[in-house]
This record gives sequence, C-alpha cells and structure tokens, in this order.
Amino acid sequence: MAESATRYLYLTRHGEAAPDGSGLTADGRRQAVLLGRRLADRPIAAVHHGPLPRAAQSARLIAEQLGGGRSAAPGPTVCEEAGDYLPHVPERHELLADSADYLLDFLAEPTAEERTHGQELARRAVQRFTGPVAGGEDRHELVVTHAFLIGWLVRHALDAPAWRWLGLNSCNAALTVIRYTPGRPSAVLLHNDMRHLPDELCWTGFPPEARC
Repeated sequence: MAESATRYLYLTRHGEAAPDGSGLTADGRRQAVLLGRRLADRPIAAVHHGPLPRAAQSARLIAEQLGGGRSAAPGPTVCEEAGDYLPHVPERHELLADSADYLLDFLAEPTAEERTHGQELARRAVQRFTGPVAGGEDRHELVVTHAFLIGWLVRHALDAPAWRWLGLNSCNAALTVIRYTPGRPSAVLLHNDMRHLPDELCWTGFPPEARC
C-alpha cells in the first residue's frame, strides 16, 4: 500500500470586494494582510485561488505574509476549481419542506449550463483539494475562494447531504481548516474563524441581520 500523510486544508473567502468587481476595498486589503500574518508561521506549501480579481488580489496579499516574507514562500496559483460557482442545485425532494421554496427561489437564476458546469467544478475541487496526500510528509494548503465552495467542502468533510452546503456561509477573510488524516474521518477544525480581525473588519460579507 502506498504511503500517505495528513492534508491540512486552509480555506478562506476573499477580502471585502469593491462594488465594481475590480478587486478589494481598503478594508478587504487589510483583512487579507491580517489573515496572511496569522498564517505566517504555518508551513503552507501551496496557495490556490479562483480567477476573479477579488480572489487573486486576496491571495497575493496573503502570500506576501507567508514564510516571514522569505522568497521561499509559495506564490499564488490560479485554478478554476477555486472559483465562484454553484456546486450543487438540489431538486425539491432533497430539501426540507419548510425551506424548499426559499432555497429554490435563491437558486433560480443560473442557467442549466451554469448549473452543470458548477457541478463539474465541484467534483474536480473535491478531487483536487481533499483527502490525505501521497508520500510521508503532511501537507498544508491554502485555497482563497468564495463562500459557496467553502460551504461545499465543509459539507463534504462532514458527509452531509449534497444540498447542505446551503446555509454554510463565510465572512470575508475568515478561516476554515479541514484535516484529512489517513485512516480517520475528515475533521473540520475551524469554521468561519475571525480571531485575526479587529471588530470593525469582522462579519463583512454577511447581511446585517445575520451578524453576531
């Protein structure tokens, strides 16, 4: 049997985005830098990010803080699997009766093509980012992405029903960590953790009524 080791998957939503989609706000840039400082002493071996400007800029700012600023720190790598898409659009029979109408209305806008493409990207994301890694050394990887994929990967780690990514939201620059150890169930170590952010930078990306 081939040797395998533990994967630590660090997931974060991009920093607060500018309304015009051009990248990050000033607060979003601060959020990304502070998250990078929190991860500076972690042995991050790879930084993946989605193709949209807000994710790419966040990844660059985070990566600049890794490894104590040494040139050996990993540079960000863009990948479609870390993008912004719907990972699964459920049928009504999959959903709880009291929330089905609300959720189906929320998911009504995407085209059939967008839904199929999102499902394929979600399958590839699970294949690329989850599970133990080959070899004898533990691996730490960061994915700078969007709320939908974080919810999807947390749902996958917990072996919850496919539709249950819905309702698992993430704040901008919050940290989620999943551990994949050979021979053990995957474990969600952190979800939506914002301890690295001051109060004024917490809970962005959530509607006001959902903030704690």
